[in-house]
Amino acid sequence: MAEGLSDKEIAIKLGVAQSTIRNHRYKLREKEKQTRLFLAMMELISSSTNKKINILDKDALCDAHKTATTIDDRYNITDKERENTIKNYMDENGAIKTFPAKEKKKIIVLSQIVKHFSKGKKYSEKEINRILQRIYEDYATIRRALVEYGFIERTNDCSSYWVKE
Repeated sequence: MAEGLSDKEIAIKLGVAQSTIRNHRYKLREKEKQTRLFLAMMELISSSTNKKINILDKDALCDAHKTATTIDDRYNITDKERENTIKNYMDENGAIKTFPAKEKKKIIVLSQIVKHFSKGKKYSEKEINRILQRIYEDYATIRRALVEYGFIERTNDCSSYWVKE
């Protein structure tokens, strides 16, 4: 589509029916319309209220980390919730007292833990484990959670880890 090919040309190139390409083209145009409408509504809300959408009565909603795997209500976190969770689940040295069971609190704790790693640096599994062991005795659970929630990424053979950007 970006190359300006017709539906027939794309269908031949991909080996699918022309109607499939037409259907995808239609869905893309519909999504574009929905996006324009959504952006117009957000602009209207922002300009008419003179208030950012993430500002609540007495608090502000935090943005989810850029590399989050799934964005849902777990990321509906205020500054105050973040502060309280860190105080309740982590000590002053950044170690975890207890790992939270609730998803929302896990995300907050994991966002603090990932700060112990440098962006752009590749870590071996041994290095990751050594750093995490200082933070929590069950470092394997923390390592898996960091990957699962999209804070860090790893190679398929688990030989190399890095902070997702």
